[in-house]
Amino acid sequence: QVQLVESGGGLVQAGGSLRLSCSASGSIFSINLMGWYRQAPGKQRDLVATIGSIAGTNYADSVRGRFTISRDNAKNTVYLQMNSLEREDTAIYYCHLAQLRSMYWGQGTQVTVSS
Repeated sequence: QVQLVESGGGLVQAGGSLRLSCSASGSIFSINLMGWYRQAPGKQRDLVATIGSIAGTNYADSVRGRFTISRDNAKNTVYLQMNSLEREDTAIYYCHLAQLRSMYWGQGTQVTVSS
C-alpha cells in the first residue's frame, strides 16, 4: 500500500505564493508518476501538474507559467510551488501517485486565495 500526506495549504491573498508538499510512503516503485489535482466547490477534480520519476512535467494551461512542480526521488516527495495566485486557484489540492496499474490519492489540502 501507499500513503500520501500533503501539507502547505492555507489562506493567501491574490498575487501571493504557497508551496505544497506531498510525501509518499509504503511500497513505492522507482518508476512512477506523481502530481497534483484540484477540486473547487461544485466542480470536478482537474489536473494541475504531473511529474515523472524519470523525466517530464505536464501542466494545466491555467497554471502554466505560475506553478512549478518538482520532486525529490530520494524522499519520495513532490512539491508544487504556486506563484501569482488568483482567486480561481481556490480549491482542495490532492496529491496523486500512479505506478504499475494502481493510483493513490492524498487526503487533500485546502488552498484559499482572497482578493
